[in-house]
Amino acid sequence: MQDLIEIFRNIGMRDIADMAIVAFVFYKLYMLIRETRAEQLIKGIVVLLLATQLSEWLQLHAINWILRNTMTVGLIALLIVFQPEMRRALEYIGRTKFLTKSIVDIEYEEINMMAEEIVEATGSLSRQKIGALLVLEKETGLNEVVETGTRINGKISRGLLINIFMPNTPLHDGAVVIRRSEVLAAGCFLPLTESNYLSKDLGTRHRAGLGITERSDAIVVIVSEETGAISIAENGELTRFLDANTLRKILINSFRPTENKQWQFLKLKWRHKR
Repeated sequence: MQDLIEIFRNIGMRDIADMAIVAFVFYKLYMLIRETRAEQLIKGIVVLLLATQLSEWLQLHAINWILRNTMTVGLIALLIVFQPEMRRALEYIGRTKFLTKSIVDIEYEEINMMAEEIVEATGSLSRQKIGALLVLEKETGLNEVVETGTRINGKISRGLLINIFMPNTPLHDGAVVIRRSEVLAAGCFLPLTESNYLSKDLGTRHRAGLGITERSDAIVVIVSEETGAISIAENGELTRFLDANTLRKILINSFRPTENKQWQFLKLKWRHKR
């Protein structure tokens, strides 16, 4: 106990800064390799290191000898096998602000990617006149809606969204719930709007899209099956006949609440409440 107290007494500001920098660099490295096969490789190396140390403590000399030699030869083999991944990682560090990139920058990249995938997917569905209903979760949780559908838990992509809404597929009839860059579920049921002021040419898909925005702060993107027109519902209001650029701008601004939203005064807004 005295030794531990003495160690803490000898720790100065320089030591704290040293440990903080090392922790920060390791965190950035982990974010770089996350969800790649390199992540599984690192986990395997950690297991081998722990097993090597444990065998040394338990004086299992044969196992320790095998593990030590495996690590020596394995490190050389890894440099060869994972050469493409290492090259891509070094290129990434070279062309980005690896150590100074803020969380805000990462968040903005995620928002832009999400908006782009949705715009491309809805554009393709619109041209084919395939109906679609996309619910984008914000602050209000939509787990009750997710439970009515089929869990997907997949990274958002235009290909995934288009395939979900293709006619005669199991999940095409219903809504897709999206949380940032993840598709949570498909084939979900939404509550219908209680408004009596809807246009007669709007069907169940639009009524469902408006209904969920009356009960939450979600944003809903709707593609009409009859006309291919793209609409967006937010706060119980419906905006129809959107082009790709306008839809992209609305999505990005909606998930960046601090940014200027002058687009609201330029777009055509149709109110279902008088």
